[in-house]
Amino acid sequence: MYYHRLVEKEIELKLKTSGAVVVAGPKFCGKTTTCMLYQKSFIKLNTKQAINMARMDTRAVLKGDTPRLIDEWQKAPDIWNQVKDDLDFDYRFGKYILTGSSTPADKTEVHHSGAGRIAPVKMRPMSLWESKESKGTVSLSDLFDGGRNFPWDTNPDFTLDDIAFLICRGGWPISVLAPKDIAIEITKNYYNGLFVFEDCENERFRNKRPEVLKMIMRSYARHISTEAAISTVIADVRQSNERTMDPKTFDDYMEALKDLYIIEDLPAWNPNIRSKTSIRSTPTRHFTDTSIACRALGISPEDLKSDLESFGLFFEDFAVRDMSVYANAINGSLSHYRDNAGLECDAVLHLEDGRWGAIEIKLGGDRLVEEGARSLKLLRNKIIEKSDEKAPAFLLVLTAVGGAYRRDDGVYVAPINLLKP
Repeated sequence: MYYHRLVEKEIELKLKTSGAVVVAGPKFCGKTTTCMLYQKSFIKLNTKQAINMARMDTRAVLKGDTPRLIDEWQKAPDIWNQVKDDLDFDYRFGKYILTGSSTPADKTEVHHSGAGRIAPVKMRPMSLWESKESKGTVSLSDLFDGGRNFPWDTNPDFTLDDIAFLICRGGWPISVLAPKDIAIEITKNYYNGLFVFEDCENERFRNKRPEVLKMIMRSYARHISTEAAISTVIADVRQSNERTMDPKTFDDYMEALKDLYIIEDLPAWNPNIRSKTSIRSTPTRHFTDTSIACRALGISPEDLKSDLESFGLFFEDFAVRDMSVYANAINGSLSHYRDNAGLECDAVLHLEDGRWGAIEIKLGGDRLVEEGARSLKLLRNKIIEKSDEKAPAFLLVLTAVGGAYRRDDGVYVAPINLLKP
């Protein structure tokens, strides 16, 4: 069974407007399955023999009907250069599709950025809309257009039990399609296989110690959805594991986690505010999928429900995952806001035409919704009064549970299981 992905439209557009498309993202997020929809010939570099042959005769890898899909191209990095050279000689739209779940072992082997020839596409795990677990009655696009179709929905059948399960299961297609009683176990198996590098052809990963990567991930998970400084994360690794960890080693391991598309921090938004207010530039610490953070700490759905403060931070990470997928689908980008006056906003969604919306992420309940609405209105007023930015197109409190409605002050409230692009 195949569930259609929002990234398909971007891949189709890039194939019509670029010589090649490179689809990158974490292992098992569905890259190859989706890209197989568009190929007329393919090769998978998933065996030592295939990899060695590709390295010895790279140009032969390009031979085949187009679009030609080359899966895990980074295992023979010269493929990138050969694709670029081929397009220089015979440029046609949609000749190649490259997929990769990590960056090349030696980035110096890639001699050209690919600009103008190879278009990048980022693929993430499945959002709730893609996994058919969101009703999709609340559209972000509609909110940008005035919210004319915003529903009133009590949403009584979606509970904290449901959201806790979804957070721990994650958006991995193999887990989404599995029966509920074994889905989280399948995610555990995925996590346990992330750092098996013994037979990895990538020396840079093979030299990494799995236990150190897991230490760093545990510390990162303890600071999920916060602006913790890297020095704080390093100190946590040292204290929790009673071992030394110098910044250079930490940076090297962090680069590996980013190259594997496991960690994806949310950048800070820096509007030009005409006041003495200092805008914080520290990114918010996030994972590509919250289930990885759950596995790093051994957290179950019951653990989340027993600690609502931590539950809220993990839900924020989960919501950022979905909104990142939706933002990409509507040609938008996501960031967060915080200033030294204590005013913050969990997510700011920007469109290419300059419109933006502000989103506070809460578990739900009257008190938390009220806090979120108050913060959103303070941000709106500050931006209108003290910057050159436009007024926000909408203010939204995004919740884990509860109903969808528009408050008297104009702030929208909606649960994540009703959201779509």
